[in-house]
Amino acid sequence: MLLPRPGRGVVAVEPPGRGPGNWVGAPSAAAADGEVFLAYRLRKPVGQGRGYAVVVARSADGERFDPVLVIGKDQLAAESLERPAVVRLPDGRWRLYLSCATPGTRHWRVEVTEASHPAEFDVRRRETVLPGDAKTGVKDPVIARDGGRWHLWASCHPLGDPLQTDQMTTEYATSGDGLTWTWHGTALSGRPGQWDSRGTRVTAVRFHEHLVTAYYDGRASAAENYEERTGVATGTDPAALTPLGGGPVAASPYTGGGLRYLSIVPLGQGQHRLYYEMTRADGTHALYTELR
Repeated sequence: MLLPRPGRGVVAVEPPGRGPGNWVGAPSAAAADGEVFLAYRLRKPVGQGRGYAVVVARSADGERFDPVLVIGKDQLAAESLERPAVVRLPDGRWRLYLSCATPGTRHWRVEVTEASHPAEFDVRRRETVLPGDAKTGVKDPVIARDGGRWHLWASCHPLGDPLQTDQMTTEYATSGDGLTWTWHGTALSGRPGQWDSRGTRVTAVRFHEHLVTAYYDGRASAAENYEERTGVATGTDPAALTPLGGGPVAASPYTGGGLRYLSIVPLGQGQHRLYYEMTRADGTHALYTELR
């Protein structure tokens, strides 16, 4: 099992500032043509911009990245941006799924744009693929292709009670084209009294024969929002995942313990790159990577 080892990670991207609320992370990565393409979110404290941009970057070694595109929240008519998903299509084209906060609300939606290369994404040509509704916000999609189908796990938040919108479950959907989705229900939810009772957000999924292994962010309280730690869930059905153990498998050694948004990239020949957002001693969140 591929688990983050914080002591062995190296910083791939530094945060945009110092102190709590200055974060870089929520990564999504894909390897192609000898390079790694990484999409990630830049965030400032509440009141100073929140998730103000998504960056797409490329790297020859998986550690040192050069930005090729920056997408600002105003370009998407969004109050804030959260985790993107960068996906290589079977025909060689690329898609970028973007988590967008609807201004003046607690609602989230997911939009998508497509291009022949990650540097060419143009959000003037985009469509909403996961709109959510008046009762539910949808964000942070994890997308995979297996068995000839598209699979999606998305973080969903209830909107009925303003004091409960930080709660989250992971809902599962399938598609024939990655654009039109059919929902199949809750794949993972919190366990009462456990470390993940307040919310569970799947961040990476691996298929191995008849077993599905999912890595997820969990928190026990609203106070732990933004400082989720990483857990593991498994199952034979991607729509029904069962958490393993009674605690997280990876956390930051610093106050808050946040280690979240794990992304796993197969490189071939048994090697993988892990990317994740982790809390540092000064309260910033940096984007780390490990070669495994």
